[in-house]
Amino acid sequence: MDTLTKKAVILLRSLIFHYHGLDQEERSILESTAKKLNAIDEMNWANDFIAEDYLSAFERSREFLSKVFLKMNENERIQHLIEVWEENYKKGYITEMETTAILTLSKDWHVEKRFLEQVKN
Repeated sequence: MDTLTKKAVILLRSLIFHYHGLDQEERSILESTAKKLNAIDEMNWANDFIAEDYLSAFERSREFLSKVFLKMNENERIQHLIEVWEENYKKGYITEMETTAILTLSKDWHVEKRFLEQVKN
C-alpha cells in the first residue's frame, strides 16, 4: 500500500473516531491499525489534518478521501468502509453521527447500496 493510500485509510478511521473526541479506546484501535499497516506517520498526519480545523474536518476529508478511494475498485471501497464500521463495534457501539458519516462516504464513493447490504448481513 502506497503512502497516499495509507493516509486515506488512516484518515477514514481517524475521522470517524474523532466524531465525539478521540477517547482512549478509539486511540488504541487507531494505533493498532496504524501499526498493522506500518502507517504511524500517516496516523500522525491524519490526526493533525483533523486538528487543523475540527469543524471543517469532515468536508475537507471527504474531498481528499474521494480522490483516493474513487481510484480503487468497488470491492476495495466497500471493504474499507466495512473495516471502519467493524472497528467502531470493537468499542461496543456506533453512534448515529458516525453511522451518518460512513453512509455519506459510501454515497460519495458510489457504493451505498452494496455497503448497506453488507452491513445488514
